[in-house]
Formats: sequence, C-alpha cells, structure tokens
Amino acid sequence: MRFFSKTATAIAITALFSNTIFAQVQVIHAGQLLVKAGNKPLTKQTVVVDNGKIIAVKDGFLPASKFAQDAKLIDLSSSFVMAGLMDMHVHLQGELGPKNDSEALRLSDADVAMQSAYFAKKTLLAGFTTVRDLGAKPEQIFALRDAIKRGWIEGPRIIAAGSPVSVTGGHGDVDGMKSDLMKFYTSYTICDGPYECRKATRKAIKYGADVIKITSTGGVLSDTNTGTGQQMTDDELKEVVDTAHSLGRKVASHAHAADGINAALRAGVDSIEHGSYANNKSIKLFKKTGAYLVPTLMAGDTVVDLAKNTNFMSPAIKAKAIRVGEDMLANFKHSYQAGVKIAYGTDSGVSHHGNNGKEAVLMHSAGMKTQDILKAATINAAELIDYTDKLGSIETGKIADIIAMHGSPFKHIEELMDVDFVMKSGKVVKNK
Repeated sequence: MRFFSKTATAIAITALFSNTIFAQVQVIHAGQLLVKAGNKPLTKQTVVVDNGKIIAVKDGFLPASKFAQDAKLIDLSSSFVMAGLMDMHVHLQGELGPKNDSEALRLSDADVAMQSAYFAKKTLLAGFTTVRDLGAKPEQIFALRDAIKRGWIEGPRIIAAGSPVSVTGGHGDVDGMKSDLMKFYTSYTICDGPYECRKATRKAIKYGADVIKITSTGGVLSDTNTGTGQQMTDDELKEVVDTAHSLGRKVASHAHAADGINAALRAGVDSIEHGSYANNKSIKLFKKTGAYLVPTLMAGDTVVDLAKNTNFMSPAIKAKAIRVGEDMLANFKHSYQAGVKIAYGTDSGVSHHGNNGKEAVLMHSAGMKTQDILKAATINAAELIDYTDKLGSIETGKIADIIAMHGSPFKHIEELMDVDFVMKSGKVVKNK
C-alpha cells in the first residue's frame, strides 16, 4: 500500500509538471488561415499557442524562437488551417445497424461506455473537437464527458443531454421489444402532462444534463407506426422549456412535422433538430425566436440508403425512412434560403462516427455556400452552446482547437472529410 501511494504521488507530480512548468509554446505556420468563418482566409500566418490557448496571430512565418527559446514549430505552411469543427447532434453510444437488437441485450453498460470512448476518438480524429450528444444512457455519457474533460482519455469536448425528455409511447421512449423489457428499460425522463415533464426535466439536470433534449414529434427510427407529427402537447413543451431555462439549460427539440416544429418554437426551444417539414410559419418563428436549425442531413441520407438496400428495418421504420429522408434536403434548402440560422449537426450514430464531414458535402449540394457551412460548424455552433468567448475562431484568448487540411474547402468542400491535423486545447492529437 505504501509503494502504491508513493507511485501514485509520483505520477500525479509528473502529470502536474508536464502540464505546467514544462508546457511548451507551440508556433504554427499556416499557409492559409481562416481566422473567423465569414472572413477571407489569410496567407502566411503564424499562430502561437501556450498552455492550451491562442496567445498571438501574426502576419508572416515568424521563427519559433521569437516567442520562446524552446518553442516547437508546427509546419502547416502548405495547409488550410481553421478552428476545430463542432457537431451539434451526435449519439456516441452506438451506430445504426442490423446488430442493434442483439447488442442491446449483449453489451453491458461498461461495454457501452468503452464503445462510446472509441466512437468519441474517431470523431475527434475527424476534426470535430466539440460535440453535443443528444440522447444516451446518462451515467455512461456523463462519465465519458467528464473523463475527456479531465484528460483521462482523448475525445471531443462533450455537451451531453443524457436521456431525452419524452412522452409515454412517443419518440424517445423505448419500443420494439416485449412488454416486460420495455418496462425495465423505460427512462426516468419519460413523462405525461406538464407537472411530470417539469419533474423529468429537473431530474435530467440533477443527474448531469448540460442540455435538455425533447422529442416534440414522432421519429423515423421509433419502431412503431405513430407517424412524425406532434406528440408532446403545447403545455408539456412549455413546461419543459421554462423549467430548463430557469435552471440554466438550453433545450434542443427533435422535430420533423411542421406542427411539432412550430409548437416547440412557440414554447421557446433553443434549437430544432432535423426540422424536416418546416413551413413558412416555422420560418417566421425561427426568425422571431432566434432559434437554430440543426438539419442532420446525413441522417436522412443514411436511413434512405439503409431502407432501400438492407432488410433489418421494420416496415414502419422503412416507410418513414424513405418518406422523410428523401424530403429533408429540399426542405433544408428552403429554410436556408429563407435566412434561418443554421448550426452544423449530423445525427452521427445513425450514420457512422468519424464521417461527420459528409454533412458539409450534403449541405453544399443543397445550395449552402461554403462560408456559411464553415460558419455553421464553428461560430454558430459556439453560440448555440454559449462558448462564443472560448471557441469558434482562431483569435487571441480562445482555446486552441485547430485543424488543418491539405486543400481549401472553398475549392473542394470534400476536404472537410479528410482532416490531416487536429489540435484540441493545445494538444496535437493527429498530424499526418
């Protein structure tokens, strides 16, 4: 026991010194630097990082020794450099596929935690340094969030919802299994009526939720023929939003059909996830409330492909997947052209983790300008999670979340699918 105590102390002291006294100034030479999405990229820039933060951005390729005697030079002089990308809608605890039913029975909570750590690392290596996880087993996702924050494992910064606040029998409730198992797996955030939903919201926050996820409409992947229209009532929605806001939490609402989108916006949600059938009334409400649309085009693209080319989906899911998935792109285009604020989100977990950059390609194919896509994945995402003062741009005082690609996404948007360099909080986690 005495040996363990001395060893643990030595390790702790070593870690402390490595993160402070021996922290090394890093000097990045950026061939092209997008300081802030919406601005024109600059050429031949020097970015200086110290103790996890950006301390200077200078014109020209300045020598590392100018900033510290032992400063480390990171040569990205032939690369396009920008702030780390942010995905506002992921599910790190799994991936949609034919083995989901057996995995639900065979994987322990510990297995799920290990798998989510694996998916988190894949997401980080893809250049996504911050994510919102909008639906997961609470204890496991909160532990993953905290482990990454403490530096125990590598992964993106996580803003986590835990289990969604949903109504009995609605999207977000358990389905597709025999009744005794459904009773066993039902979450403590399932509620009916405004008072129950108030309590469910408070419980979610009590146990660690950074953000509240609600399901105002039915969903494609619910294994039940309940459609995609409004499911949470207006009074339930309003109670959840008011309760969450009073406790300092924002609210993200899964919503497909216009009636549920509009009800959620009237209740005061901070973002609409999917927004598949937003109509003109929805657009007016988006602009009035300032809420963000998180389009998740990858989810639609993925479920259409799986519905048409595999046989593991139930008839109810398959029908909804083809109908909704094929409609999402055109409806997103309408919302974007109307001036709705967009934040980047993929719904990864429906699609494969690590392919998050494909959302940008789909957004571009719908007519979204590259500068607006990059803004959605940096500045807008940072605003949505209240990190504007910390993330979203390469500016003095910001956290050093920095990525690089060989080519410019302004020439080929597909570059966002092949990120070559990733730094998170000043630590290089990928450098090809």
